[in-house]
Amino acid sequence: MHNLLLTGKEGVLMGARIEAIFFDVGNTLRILTENESHQFKAKQKIAEILAIQEDPVLFCKKLDLRYKEYRKWAFEQLTEASEEELWKRWLAPERSQILNVANAVELTYQYRQSMGLRVMVPAGKEVVIELHKRGYILGLISNVITSQEIPNWLEEDGLATYFKAVALSSVSGIRKPDPRLYLIAAEQAGVEPKNCVYIGDNLNRDVSGTRQAGFGMVIIVEDKREQAVGAITAQNKPDMLIAEFAQLLDIFPQFPQVNIIN
Repeated sequence: MHNLLLTGKEGVLMGARIEAIFFDVGNTLRILTENESHQFKAKQKIAEILAIQEDPVLFCKKLDLRYKEYRKWAFEQLTEASEEELWKRWLAPERSQILNVANAVELTYQYRQSMGLRVMVPAGKEVVIELHKRGYILGLISNVITSQEIPNWLEEDGLATYFKAVALSSVSGIRKPDPRLYLIAAEQAGVEPKNCVYIGDNLNRDVSGTRQAGFGMVIIVEDKREQAVGAITAQNKPDMLIAEFAQLLDIFPQFPQVNIIN
């Protein structure tokens, strides 16, 4: 793997210094792992809330098929449905009479758990804490259907105090690569977009939106579960491609410095 930095020196990239570091969550800061017990418990909870009599596993397979249709729509529209709409329109319209906002929020959280157990990448917590100590403002920008999972995780892992901004598609209704989601995060952090860097894992979704939002820098972390990161083009070329999340400590040794690494 080659580490690629196109421009950058002494914390200055394209005339701007980096003050804030924003992270994608899925496949960047956290990864999905198999955990049968965890997943089955979530499926049982879904069946309980919806008063489903059939086997929870079989019912969740139906939800998975419906979810694929929803994701297709969401990708095309760059829109995230509210949790209530997600269940009433897409996932369980036949149960709409017993669905309300509270049920929908819990169902969405449990549906995410039914997919697997999410854990931080190696050295993830240590890197976050160290970058915060070094003086960088930190934030999260993520496409996610649940409004509760990420805030709950941050509190449970003692990370909430390290992130000044958290921009979620489930809250704003806007999905990456729509640049408005990045601009929401920059505004929450109180930092000009040109002074922000985004750390993601998807060449197309994470690079194009970041560029359109006017962020000063974008870094892609290679997903080791994929055989290749994908074809790099003029449109999706990041400022840097790295193999390990921990390399961020080499790139950002002290605010506002940015190092070139090879």
